[in-house]
Parts: sequence; C-alpha cells; structure tokens
Amino acid sequence: MRLFLLFFCFYFTNFAYAQNADFIVLKKNGKTVNSYFTGTNIAFSTHTGAYVDAYIYGIKNDSLFLQEFIIQQVPTHLGVFIIDTLGSYHYKYHYSQIKALGPKPQRGFNVNGSGASLLGGGILLTLANAVVWLVDRDKFSKGLMLGSVGLASAGYLMTKSGNKGITIGNKYKIIYMNMSLDKKM
Repeated sequence: MRLFLLFFCFYFTNFAYAQNADFIVLKKNGKTVNSYFTGTNIAFSTHTGAYVDAYIYGIKNDSLFLQEFIIQQVPTHLGVFIIDTLGSYHYKYHYSQIKALGPKPQRGFNVNGSGASLLGGGILLTLANAVVWLVDRDKFSKGLMLGSVGLASAGYLMTKSGNKGITIGNKYKIIYMNMSLDKKM
C-alpha cells in the first residue's frame, strides 16, 4: 500500500508545474530600476490625485490588487502605546493609472512651495526693476536687478529639487509582464 501511494504521488507530481505570477517592472531609459511582485509593498500616486501605500496581494490582467491597512497607536492601561490594525481596504488599479511612484510628500517645511514663492517674487522684482530702467534710468539699480534674478534662480532650483517621486513619462516607464500560459497574440 505504501509503495502504491509513493508511486501515485511521484507519478502525478510530474504533471504539476509551478509558475511565476505576473509582475510590474519600472524601467529608466530601457534599464530595469525596480520590480513589483505579489507580496511586496508599493507607494504611488494616481492620475486622479489619490495616494496609495499598500500591499500587493495579486497582479493579474494588467491590474494591481492592493490591500491597504489602517493602523493606529492605541494607549494601554499601563501608559504605553501599541500599534493596532483597525481594518483594511482592498483596491484594484490598472497599472496605467500610476502617475508617480514613491513616498507621499512630507509634512512640515515645503521646499516646492518656498521655491515657488522665491521664483514668483524674483520674477516680480525683475519686472519691476525693468520698468524702472525703462522709465527712469537714474534710479535703476544693477544690484537689485542681480539680486532679483538670483532669487528667481534659487526659487527655480528649489522647485526642481523637491521630492515629487518618480514621475512616469519620458524617462521612466512601467511595463506589465504577463507570465500566464494562455497568452493572447
């Protein structure tokens, strides 16, 4: 009986096969930067403005099946805090809906906002100084003109250096890798 069971197990395991699940690849100029598989976390922003930081529990038919957990610190009667999971949400996104990958912009000092203020103020001062140069050249100040151009340049650099995540577009592309056997051509 044991010999028959052993033969039965080995015979039918030859017909079983393992297969990798579908996955998503992030490429920069044709080179792979990162891969997202079932069982990993992903953080991204969509074209509609939604931010999702979730666990991938499935990738199938060009879609990401995500589960986002709601966690909260809860005080205990001993005066310490524990992290408790309140619940979870399930989402489904098509991979083409991803606009930018990466963490959510941080709270606190906003480099992009400060840079935009400096850029706008520098441009305004430069234009005002140009008007003074056109109207009354005796009151024109080269130092003020150079300072306002410097402020506008610093503001421009600050807006470009802010953390916006990896924006999907010309440099970065997301590619869906279909690993199923029933491929349609």
